[in-house]
Amino acid sequence: MDHPRLKRNVTGMFPEQIALALSTPTSMWISWITGDAQIGLNVTALDPSTVASEVWYGKESGKYTMNKTGVSLVYNQLYPYEGLWNYTSGIIHHVRIEGLEPQTKYYYKCGDSSLAAASEEFVFETLPLPSPNNYPPRIAVVGDLGLTSNSSTTIDHLTSNDPSIILMVGDLTYANQYLTTGGKGASCFSCQFPDAPIRETYQPRWDGWRRFMEPLISRVPMMVVEGNHEIEPQAAGVTFKSYLSRFSVPSNESGSNSNFYYSFDAGGAHFIMLGAYTDYNQTGIQYAWLKDDLHKIDRSVTPWVVAAWHPPWYNSYSSHYQEFECMRLQMEELLYQYGIDIVFSGHVHAYERMNRVYNHTLDPCGPVYITVGDGGNIEKVEVDHADEPGKCPSPGDNVPEFGGVCHLNFSSGPAKGQFCWDRQPEWSAYRESSFGHGILEVVNSTHALWTWHRNQEIYGLNTPGDQIYIVRQPQLCSSASKVRFSCLFSLAC
Repeated sequence: MDHPRLKRNVTGMFPEQIALALSTPTSMWISWITGDAQIGLNVTALDPSTVASEVWYGKESGKYTMNKTGVSLVYNQLYPYEGLWNYTSGIIHHVRIEGLEPQTKYYYKCGDSSLAAASEEFVFETLPLPSPNNYPPRIAVVGDLGLTSNSSTTIDHLTSNDPSIILMVGDLTYANQYLTTGGKGASCFSCQFPDAPIRETYQPRWDGWRRFMEPLISRVPMMVVEGNHEIEPQAAGVTFKSYLSRFSVPSNESGSNSNFYYSFDAGGAHFIMLGAYTDYNQTGIQYAWLKDDLHKIDRSVTPWVVAAWHPPWYNSYSSHYQEFECMRLQMEELLYQYGIDIVFSGHVHAYERMNRVYNHTLDPCGPVYITVGDGGNIEKVEVDHADEPGKCPSPGDNVPEFGGVCHLNFSSGPAKGQFCWDRQPEWSAYRESSFGHGILEVVNSTHALWTWHRNQEIYGLNTPGDQIYIVRQPQLCSSASKVRFSCLFSLAC
């Protein structure tokens, strides 16, 4: 925590941990923290009303013609167990700035003018308006990042690829791999700390992570979705307190009214972020919102539809194998009917890209599922595949931290009657146990280039780990429900 990229480098009420997130095509969320967090047996929360939340912005450096105010809050992480430390955050600020023009640079500062406590100047560039002819140049996708030397390599490499927007598909800090007293983290919490009375979390890792990310996400919007490491249970059954407090997302703007799931447009692409650790059943609020959101999409304006959530539905690694079958059984048919183009997930600490698939069967109208849970976290990279001898999990393994268990034996195909394949599944196109990140470059309304970059590339290996064009051919899958399909350029359609 005393590393230069993690330690606090401001004093008093000067802003730090500054981050951007999209609100609408003409507005942006700006978030930051002021004041010292506290951790110990007895902590006293700061008063958010003592510091204003202000942002000054304009199109020229040093000339801020607009300003907005917002909201502020603090949160606590409390553990009523002997010897465990409690935490109270610094003051978290969220301001929504409006009236932004597309594809335009804006310069901004944030802080409190009455205290003469303002940040340095930052700059960002807005994305294009929804249109079938305009797209963000580069969309970065990363998951399960954490705070390790591998995480540093991933973010340095990702930054060098100059993204326009970042999708962070869950498991951000891995603060819950540490005891409340800090110290050395564990790659396996239950193994190293078997007597812990609760799954503890060292909240200063969140502050360090946001400082680590600030040089990137103070100028490039980052869109997050929760993973299992964000659950962080504490007293009175409270969960997700840090995740819900620290991030602004367009939940109200997209009608979800929940930070666990939401949607947004970025040029001619519509993005849907789904929550795997909140009710996903067909009788629930999230499903009803998803159905409504899909129905509202105008494919003549946003031809591409991309979805993301943390745990993958298709995964041939032993770890987390068939873990979220229940979610798949509830939601897959709806996403298939509306012709989702691409699905990104994390959770499994390796890379895997699928062939087009629906209901565990190759299908030319299915989405392209891609797992990018290889950001570099403390739990290390996954290497075992469920189809390798002796590596097939038992049906009692891989129980999700939310929802039921729906493990199944395959009812058709080469693995009929079996829980695991005896070879790489036909829907698994490419897999590799390396840390890295991905870049999606949407070229036009039918073509997008997907590139997965291994971390090794930054050390001189210039060949991407995986690269393929994803090609939309809607006319081949149209039906009464007006759906279309995605196909891989290298496969016959």
